[in-house]
Amino acid sequence: MRFILAALIFIFIYACNNSNEDSTPTFTLKPVEKFHFKSFVDCNMAEAWIGDTFRIFPGKYGEDPLWGNAEELEFGDGRNAIEAFKRDYKDFTDPIMPKNVPPGTPGLHGAVWFETVYQDPNDASGKTLNAVYHNENYPSTLPYDSSTGQGYIDHRWPQGLTGPTSPAAVCRIGIMKSVDGGHSWDNKGLFIEDLQPRMILKPHNTSETFAGGVGDPSAVASGDHLYLFYGEYGYPGVYDSATYDNKKEWSGQCISVARLALKDLDNPEGKARRWDGKGFNAAWNGIGAPVSSLQIPEIDGGGPASSPTGGFHWGPSVSWNTYLNCWVMLMGKVEGTSWKGSSMYISFNKNKDLGAGNNSQQWSKPKLLLDRGPGHVVWYPSLQPTDKKEDIENKHTCLKLGQEARLFFKDMYKVNGRDTSEYISEFMIRFEK
Repeated sequence: MRFILAALIFIFIYACNNSNEDSTPTFTLKPVEKFHFKSFVDCNMAEAWIGDTFRIFPGKYGEDPLWGNAEELEFGDGRNAIEAFKRDYKDFTDPIMPKNVPPGTPGLHGAVWFETVYQDPNDASGKTLNAVYHNENYPSTLPYDSSTGQGYIDHRWPQGLTGPTSPAAVCRIGIMKSVDGGHSWDNKGLFIEDLQPRMILKPHNTSETFAGGVGDPSAVASGDHLYLFYGEYGYPGVYDSATYDNKKEWSGQCISVARLALKDLDNPEGKARRWDGKGFNAAWNGIGAPVSSLQIPEIDGGGPASSPTGGFHWGPSVSWNTYLNCWVMLMGKVEGTSWKGSSMYISFNKNKDLGAGNNSQQWSKPKLLLDRGPGHVVWYPSLQPTDKKEDIENKHTCLKLGQEARLFFKDMYKVNGRDTSEYISEFMIRFEK
């Protein structure tokens, strides 16, 4: 009798596990007419419906000693998503942005990219927007301040993207607010950041990209919180060249999650909490734990972000799918220096409430969505609404989509030896339950 009971329990557990695997949504990619976005893109696409206008916020703004100061963060409109994406950059509008402040002064330092727009549902006009931004700094723009612990020390600093004399950047994540539909913005402060002790320095950091930090985020609202999925590039502890362990670095990196109460959006600094493996317990500038199912095991080529051969997923783009009734995440994959990689992946999470238990961690093992092949570097894959009636009537954005969506990504490659970069869409994705 006990043997029969044990066998039945085993069969039940096996069936449940297989049911979970078998019930993972499926998808197909269908080639469609290719079109090129005609403005600068170097991040996730932030967007919102302002009344009957679909508005996008591509571009970069602020001080950058590596690439030069930028005034390219603009917004463009359309009667639907496709019309907005097809606009020429000459038709875009420059918003009023907060000014950069000198080193040592509280305020905005470095350059910013808008990655997500959270639209306040309590404003019927749709004009109250909160932009989650990726922010990059260097020891020159944000020198170390011992009184706050913020900033960076220019000692054994790793190399950046433009050659041996260029510095690597450090990324942080903050929030700006607009009450006029994106025509003007106020900086509300930082969502999360990593501090100097977690920077990965010479001789170990040879990725030629980041010294550490948190960045490339995508944020979605669930319940009373804004959930931030982001790339973690810092050391999970205090970096010391004498005791550095690449396996330990790998263990604390990939895509992580933090959350902030919606009531704290106007004053976010110090309020967010990171997932630490058991709950949202780690401080906004503390050490969290990545989503383990999204990490690439070492046996499959996984490695630390500071290594030119480290393999990891990054740049999440998260949406709620009304047809599947689950969350969908797209992500890139790093396979070489300077964030090189030609493929993009997809993962699913069926827990609508991201705050209950460990729901925010229950993402399926990433599946290959598309590989552009040798010679291509793919960044920032995302799903976008179409110009179909369903998407317009339901005011779908990259944060909420239906059964079908357009796949967008940034594709970089060489033509006759010259670097080419384009933000394109040439596939439609269709989901099945």
